[in-house]
Amino acid sequence: METVTVNASVPYPVHISSGLLERAGELIAGVTHSRTCAVITDTTVEKLYAAPVCRSLQDAGFRVCLHAFPAGEQSKNLQTYGGMLEFLAENKLTRSDFAVTLGGGVVGDMGGFAAATYQRGIDFIQIPTTFLAASDSSVGGKTAIDLAAGKNLAGAFHQPKMVICDTDAFRTLPEDIFADGVAETVKHGLIADKDFYQFLMTGDIRAGIDEVVRRNVEIKATVVGEDEKEHGRRKLLNFGHTLGHAIEKCSGYTISHGRAVSSGMVLASRAAEKLGFSPAGTLDAVLAACRRFGLPETCPYTASELYAAATGDKKRDGGSIDVVVLEETGKAKTVRLDLDGLREFTEAAL
Repeated sequence: METVTVNASVPYPVHISSGLLERAGELIAGVTHSRTCAVITDTTVEKLYAAPVCRSLQDAGFRVCLHAFPAGEQSKNLQTYGGMLEFLAENKLTRSDFAVTLGGGVVGDMGGFAAATYQRGIDFIQIPTTFLAASDSSVGGKTAIDLAAGKNLAGAFHQPKMVICDTDAFRTLPEDIFADGVAETVKHGLIADKDFYQFLMTGDIRAGIDEVVRRNVEIKATVVGEDEKEHGRRKLLNFGHTLGHAIEKCSGYTISHGRAVSSGMVLASRAAEKLGFSPAGTLDAVLAACRRFGLPETCPYTASELYAAATGDKKRDGGSIDVVVLEETGKAKTVRLDLDGLREFTEAAL
């Protein structure tokens, strides 16, 4: 079992290996004195993994209640979030109890936000079951729901007590869902580790999945340890996300997060080269990765549509917004734009 420590305000371990779902209860028992937990999942993951995880928790002596909501980004809203809170209250969870989020990024984001706000905050454990969640969203303590105005506009920083990543869960993922995680993995290489990027361009991700997840988590953990609340360096993790989130919103969330981020990285790199923020060749590196992994590199929306969606992004600060661009392969920086600059950036991206 690989273990990476995230040195946030309260450090926590990320365990990575095959066969960890059956050990979840044993691992969690080592970090809590509570005997009661709520497992929060979606209807897809419930059918696959709820039974072994609940059984493992019960075998370790926990009282377990299970809540599943309809799978999909469309459920990431106030109504579903409210249902989670009501479930926790109906099952009489106390401030000393905890939640387990079992699933992909939507489950982790929403269940984490419910844990952050129920009785002003209870502990939670992340058990990601998608490559994307394991490599990115389960680490770092960002929890949120979507509002009509945009993605992740209501949320909180709430670090988990532990992350348990069973890489066997990825075997049930459809190829397009696995590819969402590949997009975030490529992003990590592009912004922080040229050697990792080069491995991705030549190696076999699935054959070395434990090591790939570990390197993703190491990159994320290093950044989070330096900037937990995203005041500085953590913004670099948003490469491809400003326009990627705009694409998601324009699509009514029918385009998945990873595919939108892939397009967003291409758009940002094209604009950055045209406007002189990045040197020639950085776009080629992004395009090469997209083509190797069959990730999208185009956008079906106009510049005006993307601009309108991007101005509602949570990364906007008054009349300006930070966009992330590449200085070179393996190194990124932020550029602050006013709204006119964002419009120019969006037009150049297309």
